[in-house]
Amino acid sequence: MHFTYQLTVLFVVLAVGQTCLAENYPQFRGAHSNAVSATPLPVNWSDEAGEQTNIRWKKPLEGEGWSQPIVWDNRVYMTAAVPSHPVKKNSARPESNRGDYSRDRNDLVNVLYQYQVVCLDAASGKTIWKKTVKEGKPPLKRHNTNTYATETPVTDGKRIYAYFGMNGVYCLDLNGDVLWQKDLGVYEMRAGWGTSSSPVLFEDRVFIQVDNQEQSFLVALDTKTGEEIWKVNRDEKSQYSSPMIWMNSLRNELIVGGTVYRSYHPATGKLLWTLDMNKGRSSATPVAVGDRLFIGNELRNRGGDDDGGGRLYSIKPGGAGDITPPGDVRQGTFVEWRIDGSGIQMASPTYLAGNLYFFERRRGIIRCVDMDTGRLEYESRVPGARAFWASPWTDGKHLFALDSNGNTHVIAAGDELNVVAVNKLDQQAWGTPAIADGSIFIRTVDNLYCIDAGR
Repeated sequence: MHFTYQLTVLFVVLAVGQTCLAENYPQFRGAHSNAVSATPLPVNWSDEAGEQTNIRWKKPLEGEGWSQPIVWDNRVYMTAAVPSHPVKKNSARPESNRGDYSRDRNDLVNVLYQYQVVCLDAASGKTIWKKTVKEGKPPLKRHNTNTYATETPVTDGKRIYAYFGMNGVYCLDLNGDVLWQKDLGVYEMRAGWGTSSSPVLFEDRVFIQVDNQEQSFLVALDTKTGEEIWKVNRDEKSQYSSPMIWMNSLRNELIVGGTVYRSYHPATGKLLWTLDMNKGRSSATPVAVGDRLFIGNELRNRGGDDDGGGRLYSIKPGGAGDITPPGDVRQGTFVEWRIDGSGIQMASPTYLAGNLYFFERRRGIIRCVDMDTGRLEYESRVPGARAFWASPWTDGKHLFALDSNGNTHVIAAGDELNVVAVNKLDQQAWGTPAIADGSIFIRTVDNLYCIDAGR
């Protein structure tokens, strides 16, 4: 039984107040970085024969991008990188759990790209406006499985902030006019993989994590002017997770991933606490449930310098300094519990009915953990699932997990795996969907779908 779950939910509801994400979905994984819908979502949008239903609209897309759409006041905003001539798009093989994970794309640095922000009508999918914020050749190569528009934009309902990695940050008004732009520099990334860390917004600041192979840093920019408010250097190499804001009962914290997780004061950039993840790699974003913060990273055992990781922590608020328990100790003053071998890789975790859910990238494995104790409730391969790159989402009754083939596996809440539906779309999907006002927005290689019950 999850005795603290109802109290935790009450805390979240009180913290959210009237600005509920049932209407808006302003950033990566929603207003509170948890991918939890306050409105029930459709469970079925295809049958066993693959016939589609509940599809409100399907919008063909230009160019490339794995960025998540965001939603505000019945508008959908998204980014894309559009090449001047056709290039081979992301080519993960549908039949493979690993995908085409073999090479970077050196050839693309000679291709002229338009970096675009696009605004669509959420009811119809029709284009309201499209703005090219930059045109030029990419400043660095990217991996075959990545894109030049992987970072998710963010909005405060007044402006849109789009980050295109080494191509800069752009602030637009809701009519598509560029208000300011900021060049954060060009830095080498690990193995030519490219970039993916999305910005996060809090109060009058937009925070951007720029981890790379040269000089990693975290920067806070003024939302109105783009001016730098503060910047802190980070002792990290290339990381791919996105920062998030933890609003707990003691204070607001800016949580940033890495081989060492760090908490910063959003107003000043002051370092509050650190948590050693025992190496590994960080691609997933943590999730907070009231006064609990769940942090995990990828287990690496391939003989490289970053072998290790695979830890999952439950963190309590109020930490200061190094909060890592020593040795094999699994609890501490600010650490509620730790489990090893968590396997959190690309897909960020989410929660449902007192359990925490997370997925392995390549093998289609789901793990369900009791949030109170860290006890593993179950570990299972999702039948028929391919790799999970997109992060899962929930609506209070079901867990939704989009695999790399574009199939969404709908899983019932509970301490055992119960897949109640599998919904198929036309092609692979690696980007995390958006959820708003009972609709699901799923981006595939070539299309954006709006899925809405009763359509």
